Amino acid sequence: MDNNTRLQYLEAMGIDVWVSKQKAQNEELQSFYEEKVVIDTNSNDKTKSLEDKWSLLQKEVAECVKCTLCNTREQTVFGSGNKNADWMFIGEAPGQNEDVEGKPFLGQVGDLLTEMIRSVGLERDSVYIANILKCKVPNNKKPKVEEIKSCQNYLHQQIQLIQPKIILAVGRIAAQTLLGTNQPLSELRGVTHQFAGIIPLVVIYHPAYLLRSLLEKKKVWQDLQLAIKQVEK
Repeated sequence: MDNNTRLQYLEAMGIDVWVSKQKAQNEELQSFYEEKVVIDTNSNDKTKSLEDKWSLLQKEVAECVKCTLCNTREQTVFGSGNKNADWMFIGEAPGQNEDVEGKPFLGQVGDLLTEMIRSVGLERDSVYIANILKCKVPNNKKPKVEEIKSCQNYLHQQIQLIQPKIILAVGRIAAQTLLGTNQPLSELRGVTHQFAGIIPLVVIYHPAYLLRSLLEKKKVWQDLQLAIKQVEK
């Protein structure tokens, strides 16, 4: 008897079963990512079929009104870069500049992220960059749980479509959200995690933090080297 069936039987019998929240989330995500992107084999243009999936998802995000952030945004920030990328960088949320331009990681923060990407022999347009949230949070406040949940499925679909070899969680909020933990960033970086039990994930400091703490750049270099080793396996 599989675990899901067992739990259903116990629930029907009125027996409470405690299941780790993170374990349950990982099982759900693993099932989701094991469902490979299906391309229409009857189509004469398989690439177009995949592009249709991207277009529909981007349209859905642009029209999203699932949470109150839709009332204060100029536009959504979907993501940018190579949709077949091996490397995927995921930050927290767009800021004011990103909200105006509709692109993630702009200004000084974006410039530093670009240099970090180049330091591992890649160009910015060869990776894919997205955020946990697709709308800016007013006054750069910490995102609310309901705001994160509203955007969660959009990000999961992006990851499934890209199927990256490595995910870089950029900053504390992104790391804690992707890993389902409250551990501080200092404890999360320096090791390789598994997102959904399938995709290697490495945590790095956010460029905004590095602009204030230049001495921490050495640690980011170490974490990027860790990511390279994972991709080259």
